[in-house]
Amino acid sequence: MLKNKLLQKNNNIVRVLETENTKALIVNCIKRVVPQWINTAELTEYTECSINDLSDITGICTLPIDELDNESRCIAYKRFTAIAGVLPFIADDKSRCNAISNMAQHFNISKQTIKQYLWLYLVYQNISVLAPKKCSYEKPLTTDEKNIRWALNQYFYNQSRNSLQTAYTLMLKEKYCDGNGVLLHKYPTIHQFRYFYRKHRKMQNYYISRDGLKNYQRNNRPLTGDGIQAFAPAVGVGMLDSTICDIYLINESGNIIGRPILTACIDAYSGLCCGYSLSWEGGVYSLRNLLLNVAADKVKHCKRFGIDINQDDWNCNGIIPGILVTDMGSEYKSENFEQIAELGVTIINLPPYRPELKGAVEKFFDLLQNTYKPYLKGKGIIEPDFQERGAHDYRKDACLTIADFEKILLHCIIYYNSQRIIDNFPYTAKMFTDKVKPYASHIWNWNRKQPAANLIKTDERQIALTLLPRTKGTFSRHGLRANKMRYHCDGFTETYLNGGTAVVAFNPDNVSSVWVIENSKYTKFTLIESRFTDKSLEEVQQMQSAKKQLIQSVNGENLQAKIDLAEHIKVISKNAAVGDANIKSIRETRQRERTKQHIDIMGGAE
Repeated sequence: MLKNKLLQKNNNIVRVLETENTKALIVNCIKRVVPQWINTAELTEYTECSINDLSDITGICTLPIDELDNESRCIAYKRFTAIAGVLPFIADDKSRCNAISNMAQHFNISKQTIKQYLWLYLVYQNISVLAPKKCSYEKPLTTDEKNIRWALNQYFYNQSRNSLQTAYTLMLKEKYCDGNGVLLHKYPTIHQFRYFYRKHRKMQNYYISRDGLKNYQRNNRPLTGDGIQAFAPAVGVGMLDSTICDIYLINESGNIIGRPILTACIDAYSGLCCGYSLSWEGGVYSLRNLLLNVAADKVKHCKRFGIDINQDDWNCNGIIPGILVTDMGSEYKSENFEQIAELGVTIINLPPYRPELKGAVEKFFDLLQNTYKPYLKGKGIIEPDFQERGAHDYRKDACLTIADFEKILLHCIIYYNSQRIIDNFPYTAKMFTDKVKPYASHIWNWNRKQPAANLIKTDERQIALTLLPRTKGTFSRHGLRANKMRYHCDGFTETYLNGGTAVVAFNPDNVSSVWVIENSKYTKFTLIESRFTDKSLEEVQQMQSAKKQLIQSVNGENLQAKIDLAEHIKVISKNAAVGDANIKSIRETRQRERTKQHIDIMGGAE
């Protein structure tokens, strides 16, 4: 049976469409012209071939219809519909021509187009061959288009932020003027310039080239993520940051101090404020206070300020998040802060100028300050116009101390944690079943009991020891020497005698003790030099420096005294007689001289 078979002779391939007695209707697969009837005897010289052989010669590959995209598949089916009414009349020339005319009129397309679709389908017997071919040919740019592209790259896509009109004018000046600066007769119009720009414009390139990559990432990049829960699927991801509060404070004497520094740790999943630090000093000092506050008993902490809370309102004492996310601030990159990893904490440093990557803590600062600001106007709060010329000096309004302000902050944080409604939290079905309220504290308390919670148990002492600065200590017979001071501890006799070095943690605020770190164990050593007891490292260094300067100041006098001494000895020894001494009867001689030299100490006292 020859029907629908592909037959090949040299580079010519035909497909048999119909057979009738000794005749066969064939279509030329290479030329794709009107099918014709021939004697079947003429086909004996042909050999059977496959669709792959046809594709190798024509360069047209057919795909399964399901592998086409929606648009191509839709077009292929519409084109097949246009030729479907002709297929029953393929064998009859007159009926086929009439059917082609009817289809062309019905679908409002030319007969030639119907024929092209028809011959193509007959050759490949696959609807997908009617899909439009993807054009991979790109028309080369003209000279004018190359000049426009050059001008856009040179004058528009940069941080000068020139307008299109300015870039167009500069292009004409550089590319379409003669040596005297006179504009040539032929040049592209501003409309062509704009058309080329709009046709080839890419918004990502536009934002990055004109505003910079950091601005693009912060303000223009597509927001296609699943929110913070994609980054923090459970509690235990703490985001750290600091800000300068928008308020001026005074001391107990009424003197202005300035604006305090607030450092906070926010759980990325629940939004709970795990801890805070309010102080006048930033850097690693505020970070140590922050982590100590994170692990502290919040009920006791609030009690110190006269505030009573329930344990569930701020239930994060004795733990710290397993992951801490920070920016590229110098205090976060310091070796001192990274020591917290010894407790099992993972530290993630975000790229600089990317506050949106730790939006939870940034939003906390925003909400917190917007909570207390309306009630503290005229009491040192900074308004948006504080940097404008002629603006009010808000320092004169300051009337709160840091203790007053911290009490206000505590009330705001308690509200933020336990009473602020979180509108857009992605609730799960289990959370609805367990009736978790849309408060940060409720979400935190519920999720910390789940298996995925990443929280590390610890205490304030362990955190304090871990974050102490470290130095190198040396063992000798004189004890442990660290920071140019000597320390001792019972049980280290052999270590003193053998010598060696150790890693020593010290408290810069009180040098009375240091801790030797060995196998993650902290051993306390006590200061030997009692004159430095209860002094800070800065005070000790000042004393050591003063002693050094004092010694240096008398070095000249000491050298002169040595010279004078040598001269006196030389003069005296020069006048002494030189000769052989009589070494006989040394004992008798010594006894006589002893009697002669002896003095009665009471003889002159009576």
